[in-house]
Amino acid sequence: MAFASSDMDGKGETFLLRALKIAAVVALYWFISITMVFLNNYLLDSKNLDAPLFVTFYQCLVTVVLCYGMHVLSHLCPGVIDFPSVKFDPKVSREVLPLSIVFIGMITFNNLCLKHVGVAFYTVGRSLSTVFNVLLSYIILKQTTSLYAIICCCVILGGFWLGVDQEGVAGSLSWMGVFFGVLASACVSLNAIFTKRAMPAVDGNIWKLSFYNNINACILFIPLILVFDEISHLAKFSRLGDPKFWGMMTLGGVFGFAIGYVTGLQIKFTSPLTHNVSGTAKACAQTVIAVVYNHSSKSFLWWTSNLMVLGGSSAYTWVKGMEMKKVQVPQEESKQKLLDEKSDERV
Repeated sequence: MAFASSDMDGKGETFLLRALKIAAVVALYWFISITMVFLNNYLLDSKNLDAPLFVTFYQCLVTVVLCYGMHVLSHLCPGVIDFPSVKFDPKVSREVLPLSIVFIGMITFNNLCLKHVGVAFYTVGRSLSTVFNVLLSYIILKQTTSLYAIICCCVILGGFWLGVDQEGVAGSLSWMGVFFGVLASACVSLNAIFTKRAMPAVDGNIWKLSFYNNINACILFIPLILVFDEISHLAKFSRLGDPKFWGMMTLGGVFGFAIGYVTGLQIKFTSPLTHNVSGTAKACAQTVIAVVYNHSSKSFLWWTSNLMVLGGSSAYTWVKGMEMKKVQVPQEESKQKLLDEKSDERV
């Protein structure tokens, strides 16, 4: 999705204007991402409603409605909003289904982790995505990893273990939350792998993929909600007719939809590497806000575990960025050599 602009490439812009645009985009990403985490924690931490699958199902449903709404608006305002056609095709839905199963695991375990550990420990609890990414890339894609990247993963693992230990010392450790966090991290890595495989089915369009993914998720969540008897919890919920409750539920879905847009926007205005660094810094700010908001007192080793996780993640991003540059330079040199040879042949 994009809003039409006469100068999206920044040509003719002053440095100050370009810097202000980048700052605004990064700030928007931080605001939406942090607010979404706190909002989901509020919805999932309700003592009266124990129905995390239903909450996640409803947010997926909101995403489907918003995708279709943006599709309609793109036809009504073609010069303002650009959004792909999202007409449902059962064949495409079947091709995306393997990804949707992983996607369900990712968002469900992610929300269950957030429900049990809270926002403060969430960064550490969900920190093993990078480690699983390296492990699963080797097992599934047969991709090897450099020694420096493995060292970064070891730092992340050390930070994770120290964080779990310090939560236990503080008496606030939830092994269930840690378990769901590890599963969520594994699903995040699998989701990235399966997304690459599913992209050709939707012509490489991430918004079409989101549309089909969330439709499949809505369908698959229904039997899960029935199996885990969340209907009985909903029937006993006293605020089921409260407009404020449904407003917060819908807002959670809107932020879930918006995070996809602002993520793409931040990458477009900066770079994938800068986006990862921004995400790491955002996670740090998110943790600090949660600790201050809850008036918590954390030990030096607890903060050290967070710094190890964030530092290891940042270092891994930097290492992979440098490795990609080293690969690109020889490719560019070989392309230039080929062009020179072709030019010689013409002469």
